[in-house]
Amino acid sequence: MEKIIEVKNLVKHYKKLEAVNGISFDVFKGEIFGLLGPNGAGKTTTLEIMETLRKKTKGEVLIDGLSIDKDQSKIKGIIGVQLQSAGFYPNLHLDELIKLFAGLYNVEVNPEEILKSVDLLEKRKSKFKELSGGQKQRFSIATTLINRPKIIFLDEPTTGLDPQARRNLWELILKFRDLGTTIMLTTHYMDEAEILCDRVGIIDKGKILVIDSPDNLIEDLLKRGFTRNRTIKEATLEDVFIDLTGKDLRDE
Repeated sequence: MEKIIEVKNLVKHYKKLEAVNGISFDVFKGEIFGLLGPNGAGKTTTLEIMETLRKKTKGEVLIDGLSIDKDQSKIKGIIGVQLQSAGFYPNLHLDELIKLFAGLYNVEVNPEEILKSVDLLEKRKSKFKELSGGQKQRFSIATTLINRPKIIFLDEPTTGLDPQARRNLWELILKFRDLGTTIMLTTHYMDEAEILCDRVGIIDKGKILVIDSPDNLIEDLLKRGFTRNRTIKEATLEDVFIDLTGKDLRDE
């Protein structure tokens, strides 16, 4: 498999705080790689360094063979970064926002085509502030597609979403992976990581503890004698909720 991200002995210090402490990992082309860990573990700091938004203290990061130290402009041209809601002008229509971001990237795009890819075509003349939470998240992902990136970075993309919106976003992320886009994400939802990620790296206190596929990590835990006191069910309460209310997205 071909590497598209290489992180080697990455270190980030904030005065006496070691936010990232010598971590190394690779991400392969076309996979979804999840960086998991508790709050303050160093996940977001690592992503921001890879996105060229934050300076590292030591180490090396290569994005599709490009160095974050020497090739920042080129890197920005091949990655898509999910913005939080605060990054958008609330009174602009969605197609206006797409055109605005296209201008920043200096590329020609078809706003309707991009909005259609995230099931927001019918909202193209809506203002950003008028969208529901799930629609805002999907639009945020839409903006990562403007420059046709090789890699998309998603930082907790489904936080705060209802079950329908969350599962719809899962389908969207998997669709982009199937089209050949590499996706790196963080999440606090372990069920989300288990469903979406080809591999995960678990980080704590700035250090990578383990990297493997979710299935392999679970199997290894079971081999070491782990058992649950509670019987594992074939379905979850969220499955019941979706079955009763449907998968259709709702406006808030």
